[in-house]
Amino acid sequence: MDQATDVFRALQAEDPVTVAGYRPAARLGAGGMGRVYLSHTQGGRPVALKVVRPELADDPDFRRRFRREVTAARRVRGAYTAELIDADPDGTPPWLATLYVPGPSLGDAVARRGPLPVAAVLWLMAGVAEALQAIHAEGIVHRDLKPSNVLLAADGPRVIDFGIALAADGTSYTATGSTIGTPAFMAPEQAIGGEVTAATDVFALGQTAAFAALGRPLYGEGPGVNVLYRIVHSEPELSALPEPLRPLFARCLAADPTERATPAEIVRWCRQRLGAEAGTGGGPAVWREITGPEVTVPAPVPEPTEVVPRPLTGYPPPGWLRPTVEERGARRRRAALLSVAAVAAGALLVAVLAWTGLDAEGRSGTRKTAADATATTASTASAASGGGRDARSSASASDASDSSGPGAVPGAAQPSSASPSPPRVDSFAPAFLNATTPLGIEHPGGKAKDDKGALRLACRSAGCALDSGDSIIIQMYGAHGTTLGECRRILEDATKHSWTLTGAAAGTEFCVKHPSGDIALFVIQIKSTAMPEAAFLEGDLTVWRDAA
Repeated sequence: MDQATDVFRALQAEDPVTVAGYRPAARLGAGGMGRVYLSHTQGGRPVALKVVRPELADDPDFRRRFRREVTAARRVRGAYTAELIDADPDGTPPWLATLYVPGPSLGDAVARRGPLPVAAVLWLMAGVAEALQAIHAEGIVHRDLKPSNVLLAADGPRVIDFGIALAADGTSYTATGSTIGTPAFMAPEQAIGGEVTAATDVFALGQTAAFAALGRPLYGEGPGVNVLYRIVHSEPELSALPEPLRPLFARCLAADPTERATPAEIVRWCRQRLGAEAGTGGGPAVWREITGPEVTVPAPVPEPTEVVPRPLTGYPPPGWLRPTVEERGARRRRAALLSVAAVAAGALLVAVLAWTGLDAEGRSGTRKTAADATATTASTASAASGGGRDARSSASASDASDSSGPGAVPGAAQPSSASPSPPRVDSFAPAFLNATTPLGIEHPGGKAKDDKGALRLACRSAGCALDSGDSIIIQMYGAHGTTLGECRRILEDATKHSWTLTGAAAGTEFCVKHPSGDIALFVIQIKSTAMPEAAFLEGDLTVWRDAA
């Protein structure tokens, strides 16, 4: 597959034919906000057209944020940014268009050729830092700076997707479960839901540049929760980085945001190391090596021409779909074979049913045991107590473990008597909450209003959020089937008692630490927040008792 095919992917049946007059010519990719297409202006200039996905477009709070961020992004003018040239945050669906940058992303370039040389990393950091200066000057924090959001043009890097990550509040899931904020390139304060500032982007710049120098993420790979734990709790391993770059990386990756270098300091530091090369206008020799050959951009899609159908005469034409003698013979043979197969299958089914009936009749008088009688009694009692929304299923301690999740299988081997007893696991599905009905953690069966750590749905002018007075809440980035151990790790340094639901979709998972010592996992199955006065959530709740 050639490079052009890697960059420009064919359109699919579900792709739009036109968006506000822009006609998509090819797919460029997809992200947390939506799908990106190559299109063209009326004058034929190529643009990257981003169409917002329906889950976000239906959220009025998202539209408000998106409108504000688009307005700010229009003001950004920088040599190392992809200019926003058109947008409609009130469209159906919302969309925006930026100038198309003919060059691979940093992630693609590293995947193709491996780690970048020191000079290229210096050019990269200087260009991206200059882009951040222009972005931050308009009061925008990128929040999702990573290798796929840095394009390598022939004259230097270009930062894209600035000014729109905040519209989704940095916590949204894509249709496939990925997040707008990317775990491997987050700052510690972003990972634990703290305040996000311009210094957060500097940490992401350090991680992005380290990826370029190493050919892999600085904090390793694996499940997002494990990567975030390392980012929050461990110092960056700089010994593998080129020695001339380590002082700058140490400044960018400082745990305390106030100790990080500013974008202006990064630009100045890099240009001092480049020396005379800094005046060559983007280091063309370095960039030619890493960007590869120039790719031919597909031509604009022509306007469709009206087709007038020709009247049908002499229909059907002579011999149309008339089978030959050989075809008629083949059809008869196939029909005969199918009839024989159907008769044989019917006979086999009758025999199986007859044998099953005889076998059941022969054993009906001896099969029921005392254990069966006990199970029947328990089942009858359960049915009498009622079911529905507050139905409760409890797993015994012998069925639970530290890695128990919503899909734990009862009947697993019991731990030895010398092992500490695992926490009891309670599961509730469906679990419901709205503005007037909280979801209890300590007593989910009906005493939620007395539970100070209960989960509540709070919808304000800024949108809906998952709130709790005393419980700690944190969203799991990119997680599915989160375990107790993962919740314990990510909750260790978390402090937030409220988490916005903007962009959250079915499958979004939240870990909750209740003041009683219980740890819970709430998985959204249905989210309805388009009308705040009637908003509700429904999902699956798993509670590990005394597990904190």
